[in-house]
Amino acid sequence: MNNEKQKTPRHADAIVLSDTHLGTFGCKADAIVSYLNTISTPILILNGDIIDIWQFSKSYFPKSHLKVIRHLLKMMEKGTHIYYITGNHDEHFRRLAGQKIGNLSIVNKLILELDGKKSWIFHGDVFDVFMHYSKWLAKLGATGYGILTLINRFTNAVLQLLKLKKVSLSRDIKKSIKKGKNNITSSFERTVSNLAIEKGYDYAICGHIHWPEKKNISNEQGSVCYLNSGDWVENMTALEYYNNDWHLHYYEMPKNNTKQADNELVSDDMLLPNPKILFQTMVNDIINS
Repeated sequence: MNNEKQKTPRHADAIVLSDTHLGTFGCKADAIVSYLNTISTPILILNGDIIDIWQFSKSYFPKSHLKVIRHLLKMMEKGTHIYYITGNHDEHFRRLAGQKIGNLSIVNKLILELDGKKSWIFHGDVFDVFMHYSKWLAKLGATGYGILTLINRFTNAVLQLLKLKKVSLSRDIKKSIKKGKNNITSSFERTVSNLAIEKGYDYAICGHIHWPEKKNISNEQGSVCYLNSGDWVENMTALEYYNNDWHLHYYEMPKNNTKQADNELVSDDMLLPNPKILFQTMVNDIINS
């Protein structure tokens, strides 16, 4: 029996997960299920890029990925309210924004008030100028990222045989970019934070850039706590609210956890609406909140 299930789950008042990218080779679906087994919460916020429609294929949707969806359904059955915030990789779900089915709400953004403090939660692609104006390059980059993930997986398999330390090629690339910026706040973080301060929010929470972060950012009008929930391709991170504050949690898979074999499943075709209209609707929803 899995030792994770034997332990009493930790409680959090709310949890934010983003960028799981279900349906891609890089998704750490087993880790997602394992993490969710360790935690209990009345509010779970799925902050975009949960199912990767950009790279979606009918020939690849492993059983481990389906287990994530089943686990989320079980959480809703037990009373957890799930807010699904649409991202750019699952932008086609924006046609369902505003819909509520039982304990599931599909939205473009969420304003959550806990302990008298307001959290402004959205995916973040609305502030990504590169993604907005060069979407075809962004999609090409997503494909390249997927290829890099496969190369990384093969490389680590060889390193494991040689009993050498595993590496993360994409993470190393991101670190080199981070060093180039020194400690200067990125324009993405600054834009998000300035708008959050203007609107009087205590927290600005997003995902999208796959870089877990928690920091206070100030300007002449005030300050805000900026948080990024990271991802479940490389970092395996989540945001948890407890003890009157948000906390960035890094999850580590138990060493005795054995990964089960993935069986590929076939899904039905999806009807895709006009993404430009959906994107503009989402922009108006977030900016005018």
